Amino acid sequence: MEALLCKRLGDPTSSFESPIELSRNHPIPKLDSPTAVRVKVKATSLNYGTYLQIQGKYQEKHPLPFIPGSDYAGIVDAVGPSVSKFKVGDYVCAFVPVGSYATFIVQDQSQLFEVPKGCDLVAAAGLPIAFVTSHLTLVHRANLTSSQVLLVLGAAGGVGLAAVQIGKICGAVVIAVARGAEKVQLLKSLGVDHVVDLMNQNVTASVKEFLKSRNLKGVDVLYDPVGGNLAKETMKLLNWGAQILVIGFASGEIPIIPTNIILVKNWTVHGFYWGSYIIHQPAVLEDSVRKLFSWMEKGLITVHVSHTYSLSEANLAFAAIKDRKAMGKVMIVFDDKGNASSKI
Repeated sequence: MEALLCKRLGDPTSSFESPIELSRNHPIPKLDSPTAVRVKVKATSLNYGTYLQIQGKYQEKHPLPFIPGSDYAGIVDAVGPSVSKFKVGDYVCAFVPVGSYATFIVQDQSQLFEVPKGCDLVAAAGLPIAFVTSHLTLVHRANLTSSQVLLVLGAAGGVGLAAVQIGKICGAVVIAVARGAEKVQLLKSLGVDHVVDLMNQNVTASVKEFLKSRNLKGVDVLYDPVGGNLAKETMKLLNWGAQILVIGFASGEIPIIPTNIILVKNWTVHGFYWGSYIIHQPAVLEDSVRKLFSWMEKGLITVHVSHTYSLSEANLAFAAIKDRKAMGKVMIVFDDKGNASSKI
């Protein structure tokens, strides 16, 4: 089978001594337990965390060599003798710490989620991390309501687009921050109440002007996958009793939130790490995935895919993320022969 191997740590976008290498004859994984399921991968998602992981900058380290890749969707290819939840031919999706950048992957049945028949598998592959992250933080952790104002940073990225859509489902007033006219237009098409274009607008001034026009006091929930100076700046817009959702640090800088300000303003800061839910609250994850697929079937949410690449074009796929060209998800897609489709 085909598999992308990370053989050394480094920037996967580099054309000189790349840390990633395509193996075209990698061994197909065998079922390793009675409840194991082998999945033929149809599509797998690129996430910023995987980009950091290959560089050795992620919080979880893996021994070299390893196959990168996290969320994916595909078709059940083989099942162990004690598997009761799935059969060959079923559509599934899942999250793994590593391993999805390959034609086949093996996981225990307890770690797989059913994908409704008729659902696009490329879209399903882009759902587990981006949409579950946004759903659990906004609904399960922040209890976002229609009386609140939600501010989403990095709103045109994978988790950002998921957050603005879920914010609208909750009935909140949604403010989005992005960079560039094309991204702004996409966000407006999703019904976002106000969009700040960092190319030509000051985020504080723009948001304050909008809030004043709506007779609103400030922001109740800050959704932050960016960190850095943008996070520090937008904290000035938060109401008393606001909630901060710490999603990630795409800026490369981890912001410091003074605890005395948290105390005086009665803020609540929520950390969110997807992988730990598998260990501590797997049922919550399963409920979230089920709810999100029901929303997808009703047309309430859409997984926006701006780029697809073949496995052999992984360096280009990572470059789309690094250079902030992506709007929504960047995907690696395999065709029915186990090879991947070309970029669109």
